[in-house]
Amino acid sequence: MNYRNAKSIAHRNAVADREIFPQTAPEMSCLRLLENSNEQEVLEFLNVRPVHTIVMASFIRDNGMEGADNRGKFYGYRNVRGTLEAVALIGHTTLIETRSKDSLAALALVARQSETPIHFMMSDGQTIESFWNYYAGGIGAPRLVCPELLFELTFPFPVQKCRWNVRFADASELEQIAQVHDEVAFIESGSSPLLKDRAGFLKRCLRRIEQRRTFVVFENGKLVFKADIAAETSDVVYLEGIYVAPEYRGQGVGSSCLANLGLQLTERFENVCLLSNVEFVNAHRSFLKAGFRNTGSCQTIFV
Repeated sequence: MNYRNAKSIAHRNAVADREIFPQTAPEMSCLRLLENSNEQEVLEFLNVRPVHTIVMASFIRDNGMEGADNRGKFYGYRNVRGTLEAVALIGHTTLIETRSKDSLAALALVARQSETPIHFMMSDGQTIESFWNYYAGGIGAPRLVCPELLFELTFPFPVQKCRWNVRFADASELEQIAQVHDEVAFIESGSSPLLKDRAGFLKRCLRRIEQRRTFVVFENGKLVFKADIAAETSDVVYLEGIYVAPEYRGQGVGSSCLANLGLQLTERFENVCLLSNVEFVNAHRSFLKAGFRNTGSCQTIFV
């Protein structure tokens, strides 16, 4: 190794050390637990990037800032003028939207003490990596890191004929729906929510059905296609849990059903988006055929 390379590596390591172990303690006085009275201010902050912050905004609209169904707590970080610079949901699903580097260390310290065990954390790649470094203190590695691509429905796109009836799910179909959603979650995270908390997972699946956020296709009592609205605001809807039964794959079922669902949703929302693991290339081909385009990326860390 020559001197130049050694010096470069030493510099990168020094930068990494400063990232993991900041030279000054984070300013915790700038961090506050958010309450229902902060809702409008927080929603305006998140609406600057409505597609990227859809999940947090939807949690707030569905459950309020302090609702138990958030399975965590919202925190805000303010600058010296009192203006919000970061908002985060710290809990089972940990989500971060920040416009300042200073906030990450403070939020990470709060996350270490979270009453609700953290299952995964998500933000754009650089933000979540820095957050993890502060959170783990350089002594631990995440269980799994999943780079994901952001897809958005874009116009114009060729409208496909769909011979399937893509409809709202019914509560009587809960068992099949939960089973395939668990399968999708396991493929993504290596963890089965049905095994970890069957009653809680079934309750959450049923709530989506009752909210008319689960869409299905059945044939002869068999679930052929499924997609869920994981989050929605007045302008944006975020899909997840997209599934096609194994025996129907490779026949255009996924793309035609997703395109049909997309047309239904664009009657109510300006933006339809979804995230997908970078490795799921076959699914990506289906998304492209359905009119979606890759417009960005983010990173999910499973703790």
